[in-house]
Amino acid sequence: MNITSNSLISMITDLLSSLFSSIDNSIYSALDSISFIDNSIINSPYLEKIMGTSTVSGILMIANSLLIGFLLYYTARFLLSNFSLIQNDIQSPIQFIIKLVFIGILMNSSFFLCEQIISLNGFISSAIREVGSEFLGVDICFSNLINILNSIISIEESGNTFFSIDGIIKTISSIGFINLIFIYSIRYILVKVFVLISPFAILCSSNHSTFGFFKSWIKCFISLLFMEIFSSLILIVMFSIEYSPSDIVSKILFVGSIFALMKSNNYVREFLGGISLDIQDSMYALRSFSKFK
Repeated sequence: MNITSNSLISMITDLLSSLFSSIDNSIYSALDSISFIDNSIINSPYLEKIMGTSTVSGILMIANSLLIGFLLYYTARFLLSNFSLIQNDIQSPIQFIIKLVFIGILMNSSFFLCEQIISLNGFISSAIREVGSEFLGVDICFSNLINILNSIISIEESGNTFFSIDGIIKTISSIGFINLIFIYSIRYILVKVFVLISPFAILCSSNHSTFGFFKSWIKCFISLLFMEIFSSLILIVMFSIEYSPSDIVSKILFVGSIFALMKSNNYVREFLGGISLDIQDSMYALRSFSKFK
């Protein structure tokens, strides 16, 4: 019976070892490519065609059509207000036209504006990591985390199994990084989605009744980008900790840092608001985003 149990444990250990070795060889570099983004994320010919290469193509054509609709709506309200005894709170035609022209320029330049915001965010994030690298003497990135993990936990060399404390920490860490892949993949896609709807969000800022949509959009877009800066700070803290194979506290701090990275979206939402990247909260977040007020 004891031999059978040892064989089973050995088989499970070998399977998990192969699985986590595969994760170590692929997942960390993938995390770097989807977590630290720049304007190349939207520099795609297909994305540019969808957005529109001119004011009469793609999404920009729809947005410009809605812009004309907003103008007609204001014209109708202004004319009706002249025949009403009730004083309506309505802007003067000159003020409205100037504001609409300004918003129209911003709307048609929305792709360029989003590109510059993403570039600025990427520059700040990169600068933070470079400062950390200069002081700590190591590149601040997910790819180097495997070196830390392997330096404090080595199942094969220590003779431990995945049912030991080191094995449990190794398992939790690997599962945490898999979770991070999904979280940052969702963020990567949502950044592109929010760039595509940016013309409509900017257009909604022209009307008081739809201004809430613009506020929701800007909060969500900025919070998605700010996650990168916040994660860079967490990574610097992770690399600044002194790890040791015999120090259980450092191993627990490593796992805690992974959970901090997983919850970075929640922390940013507490500061800035925005959309949740938790799968369980996705439907609720989308319903909340549709509420303008």
